[in-house]
Amino acid sequence: MTRIAFGTSGWRGILCEDFTFDNVKVVVQAIADHLKENGQAGNGVIVGSDTRFMGRRFTEEAARVLAGAGIKACLCDRDVPTPVISFEILRRQANGGINFTASHNPPEYNGIKFSPSWGGPALPETTKDIEQRANRLLGTVCWQEPTLEEAERQGLLERIDPRSAYLADLERKIDFDALQGIGTLALNPLYGTSRGYLEPPLQRRGVPYRIINDHLDPYFGGQPPEPSEAHIPDFITLVRNDPAIRLGLATDGDADRFGILDADGTYIEPNYIIALLLDYLIRVRKLSGGVARSVATSHFVDAVAKKHGVPVFETPVGFKYIGELICQDKIVIGGEESAGLTIKGHVPEKDGILACFLVAEMVAREGKTVRELLERLYGEVGRFVTRRDNLRLSPELEAAYAGKVAAVPREVAGAAVTDVITVDGVKLLLADGSWLLFRKSGTEPVVRLYGEASGEARLNDVMAAGRQFILG
Repeated sequence: MTRIAFGTSGWRGILCEDFTFDNVKVVVQAIADHLKENGQAGNGVIVGSDTRFMGRRFTEEAARVLAGAGIKACLCDRDVPTPVISFEILRRQANGGINFTASHNPPEYNGIKFSPSWGGPALPETTKDIEQRANRLLGTVCWQEPTLEEAERQGLLERIDPRSAYLADLERKIDFDALQGIGTLALNPLYGTSRGYLEPPLQRRGVPYRIINDHLDPYFGGQPPEPSEAHIPDFITLVRNDPAIRLGLATDGDADRFGILDADGTYIEPNYIIALLLDYLIRVRKLSGGVARSVATSHFVDAVAKKHGVPVFETPVGFKYIGELICQDKIVIGGEESAGLTIKGHVPEKDGILACFLVAEMVAREGKTVRELLERLYGEVGRFVTRRDNLRLSPELEAAYAGKVAAVPREVAGAAVTDVITVDGVKLLLADGSWLLFRKSGTEPVVRLYGEASGEARLNDVMAAGRQFILG
């Protein structure tokens, strides 16, 4: 029997194999039991999904299970972005949110992400409790499920449209009026939930735009719904071939991640976007506070923070840790190299829609391309080049991995190791400012190797040394 296991972003599985209606009901019942035992069932739970197969059916089954447990379900009327669920939790002071999404994973996957009442991704102690409850329930049927009509009559189901409230709040956080002179924007929701969210603020101001992949397709056009360079060739071609387009803005399947193309179609790494926006928010918007980044995210962010004299909070991978710092009002911006960010005063969750429009605002107000802004910032704080590789391990290498990283080398690619960071994985800081990070996957025999240096040649040497250390 399948065992329920929550990862950094909830429980995910392959449809019809482990992600089944029976297992979904078990997980939702476990969430209901968790909420009731902790006295957090009174204000209801937001229930939504992305655009994957059977998403609507899964949300309806979840609403029935919640109603059977005496918990009100606020059921979203269509597929909904992950950050909008977070926003609606906070706006309604709900007890949490259940989101059926596998984010940027391929179309055969689906998942359940639970967000508690503070609006961010659930912390490990919460997901561990839900996981344990779910695994005890596997194979049992011990709850009653009313029909949706019965739940509605009992006041345990409310159908909601959270879009207008979220967009109204976004209008207060983005200077959309500045975009009126930017030129044409290209939009790519990747067949996902940002359809109908990216367009309205532009339509209201007459900002010209071109949009592709804005219809429902659970296959996501044959690519994972991830706005990385490898998965958006059609979007890159569109921007590259249309001289009127000033900027390309893309989101992933559940709209919590972003992808940015410059005016010439060049893909801009998320690491660089986070650093640029930190500088912009402090220098132009005059916001105050520190910055949070995951352990795998570029130290370009640190250099910008040093320039402005603000603290850096290094977190494990997983946006829940950055979300906590947003709730504590300690940071101006928090971001991860995997294209997730949020800002001061916004939801404690990744928001790709917000990220896209922040970049558009920055480009419009600064009057420069993204590359021009990058070159200017490089001139002020230095150049940073980052990379990530996946190293697949043989059974022998996997067995030896823990012992290997417990005895790290004193030198990497000719530079002394000056510090070892173990907040998540093993990160080696080198004397010349370069660094390497080894993170073992929790689900497959793969080590994720991250590296950074001041130039491509040096980064090649550092990454080669990292590969040799793990595989040699």
